[in-house]
Amino acid sequence: MEKKVVETPLMKQYYQIKAKHPDAILLFRVGDFYETFSDDAIRASEILGITLTRRANGSAQFVELAGFPHHALDTYLPKLVRAGMRVAVCDQLEDPKMTKNIVKRGITEVVTPGVSINDNVLNHKENNFLASVYINHKIAGVAFLDISTGEFLTAEGTLEYIDKLLNSFSPKEVLHERNQRQIFTESFGSKFFTYEQEDWIYTPDAAHDRLLKHFETVNLKGFGVENLTNGIIAAGAILYYLDHTQHLHNGHITHLARIEEERFVWLDRFTVRNLELFSGQHEGAASLTDILDKTVTPMGGRLLKRWISFPLKQIKPIEERLSVVEHLFKDEAIKILLEEQLPLVGDLERIVSKIAVGRITPREVRQLHVALSVVEPIKTMCLETDNATLHRIGEQLNACAIIRERVEREINDDPPNAINRGGIIRAGVNETLDELRTIAYSGKDYLLQVQQRESEATGIPSLKISFNNVFGYYIEVRNTHKDKVPETWIRKQTLVNAERYITQELKEYEEKILGAEDKILALESQLYNELILALTDYIAAFQLNANLLAQLDCLLSFQKVAVQNRYIRPQLNDGFTIDIKQGRHPVIEKQLPAGEPYIANDLHLDKENQQIIVLTGPNMAGKSAFLRQTALIVLMAQIGSFVPADSASIGIVDKIFTRVGASDNISVGESTFMVEMNEAASILNNISDRSLILFDELGRGTSTYDGISIAWAIVEYIHEHPASKAKTLFATHYHELNEMEKSFPRIKNFNVSVKEVDRKVLFMRKLVPGGSEHSFGIHVAKMAGMPQSIVKRANEILVQLETDNRKAGIAKPIGDIASSREGIQMSFFQLDDPVLKQVRDEIKNADINNLTPVQALNKLNEIKKIITGK
Repeated sequence: MEKKVVETPLMKQYYQIKAKHPDAILLFRVGDFYETFSDDAIRASEILGITLTRRANGSAQFVELAGFPHHALDTYLPKLVRAGMRVAVCDQLEDPKMTKNIVKRGITEVVTPGVSINDNVLNHKENNFLASVYINHKIAGVAFLDISTGEFLTAEGTLEYIDKLLNSFSPKEVLHERNQRQIFTESFGSKFFTYEQEDWIYTPDAAHDRLLKHFETVNLKGFGVENLTNGIIAAGAILYYLDHTQHLHNGHITHLARIEEERFVWLDRFTVRNLELFSGQHEGAASLTDILDKTVTPMGGRLLKRWISFPLKQIKPIEERLSVVEHLFKDEAIKILLEEQLPLVGDLERIVSKIAVGRITPREVRQLHVALSVVEPIKTMCLETDNATLHRIGEQLNACAIIRERVEREINDDPPNAINRGGIIRAGVNETLDELRTIAYSGKDYLLQVQQRESEATGIPSLKISFNNVFGYYIEVRNTHKDKVPETWIRKQTLVNAERYITQELKEYEEKILGAEDKILALESQLYNELILALTDYIAAFQLNANLLAQLDCLLSFQKVAVQNRYIRPQLNDGFTIDIKQGRHPVIEKQLPAGEPYIANDLHLDKENQQIIVLTGPNMAGKSAFLRQTALIVLMAQIGSFVPADSASIGIVDKIFTRVGASDNISVGESTFMVEMNEAASILNNISDRSLILFDELGRGTSTYDGISIAWAIVEYIHEHPASKAKTLFATHYHELNEMEKSFPRIKNFNVSVKEVDRKVLFMRKLVPGGSEHSFGIHVAKMAGMPQSIVKRANEILVQLETDNRKAGIAKPIGDIASSREGIQMSFFQLDDPVLKQVRDEIKNADINNLTPVQALNKLNEIKKIITGK
């Protein structure tokens, strides 16, 4: 709460403006400083490390104050936003010299974590998405907007699907309806920076009208989103938020695209985390993105992350990407051209957004010119290739020659970054500007000429022309020569030894030279703004160029990585078989010590003979690495990358599920086992015929027998699923699961081999058929430096346990297993037990609707007697 104090006129104005954005830190422009007051000042001083002071504010009152110079805004504003603050920038809307009253002020921009085009706030290789979610019972709509690039996307679906999208896009800020705070948190957690909007914004009519107003269309059919009612509501709410935060110039948001769920592989948030696609789970660990990202443009880096988040399910677009990567191996000329030219492009995508909002600097305009100059040779080279995909890219690239030549003609080669510095427009562009520059910058030469001319004309050798603020330009003549002064000169001042005069010529020149610099800045600004207005007509073409160059950047990155790491082109098909020869883990192989080879392994999974592999072996043998490498090779293939293997034939996968490791969620009150079961349930409820499932050490969070039982039941469920034969890798410590191979035809046992030499374990890291008999956990403990006495005692206990507890394997259940699955539940009373038959008859014949509570208790007692016989 703001302190209520006796208000000066300035503070009264401050509180009126602050009331419009009470939840934002208000940067209030006062003269050459941005000031913060009261609670804002306390927060700003802590975040920014600036001095907190107090100022008098009326009779016996004070208010906290913290501020910084206005020219330091680009330094301090990003720090506030990165600290999760919303910041309202309040500027002076008139020149203080032009008013006798208090200066008019108003909000010119509200910057939030999700709405910023400031380069110091943005990460150049990451999108800065603002998301909006509208929850409608069991389904929801979502929209994503990156105002810095103009990308605007929407989708709708189950809450689980929306959660997946939120985790894939990682928005910096999420909007939702005010009365949906609780359901939002229950559905998506509390990890997002959120902002609540008024309920009326989240209505079909309000959203539809706002979108039509923005796109200036009569309907939304052209965007393919007409039927996404919930998605439209979420998208409309984003545009209302831009209005609220004073981001009113959005010409670069040219279209709204639908996120087509059916086009992309399903990767839930557990899988993204477990496969370490974007960040390692341990400090210093590399991610898949770190390995694959050799892009040289910021927009290429952002697009590559999108590709990794959304692998493709359709063979044709995957093959198009693969064909370009392969072509870059053969066509050295286009590869060299791209390597030379792409680094020059810069962040074309974000430069375009600055054109739309009118915040592009002269240097960025020159960078735009460089980027457009790069387009021409790339376009030509693409059109000359025999690769259909590159040829199509060449056809779509637009060199925008007319506007590019205009920029070259009008803007200096090395202009200043700020418009008010001058020196932006080239000589020869505007005649008046050239004249003003001649006057302003060659004034001294002109005055020297006048001085010399007048000295010769009057015969006064000591005559000199000077300037002061009182008279402007004047001629000073020593008293010994004052009788030579012409009558046309006007005397203005008498000194002890000299006289000062002005002439009509000097007065006219003075007016010219004093106004020239202001006129130059005004005229340069006018010419510059006219050029920016012309650039806005090309926004759509610039954005298309940016996207096409980003694609080329990603594909070139794939080719570079393939060369460096010996990757091969995968073969994709519509079948259901995954066959990988000598596959390697793309991240781990790059982190091995120099000279140590990665031990490659084969993998075969299909629907007929080898649907499920139960993988056993000791800790540290490489089970987890093998599981992850399988998923990563499939994912890399389906984003269009070459893969680390000798060969790979991959039947298209539509969902990749992982349950890897024990990722505790204790901070939110969930045990390891509960997290395991949540993730496993999510997998089992969503499997399909083309799913790839990886389970690693499932059931470790509970007792051994519980764990074995659950693991067995899950593997059995996947094998016997009536509709889907999902390909599964199941790594486990429970050697009892090796018994399943005998009872289930499509389950095969494999183990990661080890050798025991002189009571020491050598990890071979090679996959071989068959189950392993023990886990060598005690050997691992010894390697970790466990005291010898403990290692010795553990061996003794192990021998004792193995001797005492030899048990037969778990038998396959009698009867049709599929019939016991959900939806075809086996009836409790189908069992041939006479006691249960009697219980069944008692319950069946009871008239439930007419039983009193006492009669019900008596009936229950009778049933108990039947069961217990007492």
